Amino acid sequence: QVQLVESGGGLVQPGGSQRLSCAASGFTFSSYWMYWVRQAPGKGLEWVSAINTGGGYTYHTDSVKGRFTISRDNAENTLYLQMNSLKPEDTALYYCARDVSGGWGTFDYWGQGTQVTVSS
Repeated sequence: QVQLVESGGGLVQPGGSQRLSCAASGFTFSSYWMYWVRQAPGKGLEWVSAINTGGGYTYHTDSVKGRFTISRDNAENTLYLQMNSLKPEDTALYYCARDVSGGWGTFDYWGQGTQVTVSS
């Protein structure tokens, strides 16, 4: 069955860095666009970053541009999110999600999430 398992979250100081990973299994990972989506305390879901099947095209929401980088390793079936210059407003539960709409943001599977807390 399809599984997405995030890891790498934790407590980090403002200005610090963190790398999230999402291990995918149960499907042909290289055939799907993938997203990182987050949910801050008391707020709705916000998509953060997207990457196409081959990894050559990426998109980041304005609030993280220049600070976050999404990437993937199709040989290892793993999605990554490198987060630099972290801010307190980046505190959220971060999910990876499989897109079934060719990059248009319709998701059918999500991971369980990994918590990122940015605080001094």
